[in-house]
Amino acid sequence: MSRIGKKPVVIPQGVTITVGKDNVVTVKGPKGELKEAVDRDIVVEVKDGEVNFSRPTDQGRHRAMHGLYRALVANMVKGVTDGFEKKLELVGVGFKAANQGNILDLALGYSHNIIFEVPKELKVATAQEKGQNPTITLEGTDKQLLGQVAAKLRSLRKPEPYKGKGVKYVGEYIRRKAGKAAGK
Repeated sequence: MSRIGKKPVVIPQGVTITVGKDNVVTVKGPKGELKEAVDRDIVVEVKDGEVNFSRPTDQGRHRAMHGLYRALVANMVKGVTDGFEKKLELVGVGFKAANQGNILDLALGYSHNIIFEVPKELKVATAQEKGQNPTITLEGTDKQLLGQVAAKLRSLRKPEPYKGKGVKYVGEYIRRKAGKAAGK
């Protein structure tokens, strides 16, 4: 049995989980509502304040799905109660970030500013303090969408290994390379 798949998902106070037709799990909480279609072979049971997952056989595909859907539902429960947050940092001279609602305006050293529309499910905030690098904070209930948008923002100007310039996650370590060796 999958160690993760066997572990039940505890339902916190104020969260309701329902399993609809076609094995669609709906999680409602104080921060919103999320839905996930679970594979038809995986059995989802909601009872006694817990969600349990079971699989029909020990086939490789069933074993893979067992832990996957348990983790996805656990992330949905955490998302509707606490939410998720990612912070990105813009390292580089003249790099700027500003937002108006969910429209992000980025100056990343290209000849033009990049206008990026953040999905309406996420909240975006920018901060620019004197002496600090500009930061972008993304918040939302859907962990997968949040990570995908953060990765897309990072891909606009990946951190380079010589000076570390680019868009990076706060706390991310960038391996540095030595520059050119001095000539004679």
